[in-house]
Amino acid sequence: MTIKIGKKIKGYSVEKPNDKAAQVSTVLAPVAAAEPPMAEVIQMHEKVERPDTLIGATYKIKSPLFEHALYVTINDIVLNQGTPHESRRPFEIFINSKNMDHFQWIVALTRIMSAVFRKGGDVTFLVEELKAVFDPRGGYFKAGGVYMPSIVAELGAVIEQHMKMIGLIHDPELSPEQRALIAEKRAAYEQGAKKKPEVGADTRPAETSAGPAAAGTRDSAASSGAFPPGATLCQKCNVAATILMDGCATCLNCGYSKCG
Repeated sequence: MTIKIGKKIKGYSVEKPNDKAAQVSTVLAPVAAAEPPMAEVIQMHEKVERPDTLIGATYKIKSPLFEHALYVTINDIVLNQGTPHESRRPFEIFINSKNMDHFQWIVALTRIMSAVFRKGGDVTFLVEELKAVFDPRGGYFKAGGVYMPSIVAELGAVIEQHMKMIGLIHDPELSPEQRALIAEKRAAYEQGAKKKPEVGADTRPAETSAGPAAAGTRDSAASSGAFPPGATLCQKCNVAATILMDGCATCLNCGYSKCG
């Protein structure tokens, strides 16, 4: 290609390919320097080394299936401490007890769960897996009327409680409408229960019909429970808080109803 020069040439120079690269780097250097440095966010994985000191909590499990209580200790590691990305994750779990009958499966279970914790990712699935284990001999009721199908299921409930404390699991809160409906159902049920003994009620004292011991047991259960004494087990939250009103079973704890 021919270029016609209409002015007098005062000087010249030979341009090389390296000169173009140097000019481009000089232009881009200020732009790169202007970008703020990004913080390195540490995610939970197997290569994260265990610190010398960990924070945690110990929970007591007293089951009628065991003679001695189980003490569950869950230790957590704090990632990205002092930054906006700070998070607390479970790192290891230990179970201690005087009962040595189930020592093998307890040690195996804790080692597997600790390995899952250190693997990283979403570890909340352990809660549902453990709570779905049923004992063929039958479950038991905890204090407050909560049904536990097995000791492993209660261990899952303990891990769920700990994960809620550190913020890994969040409870779905009831809406104001659901709370108002539950309060209305409970008030109507209690009002109806007060009216029933007036018509055809058994006026004999409890000691005559069932003995003093049985009467004392019923009175203590009614006073300690937060729900009506006639409530049955809820299929959704496993709490003895389901009442029958207008032919419809309604839970006073979570609001579950078979009628929708």
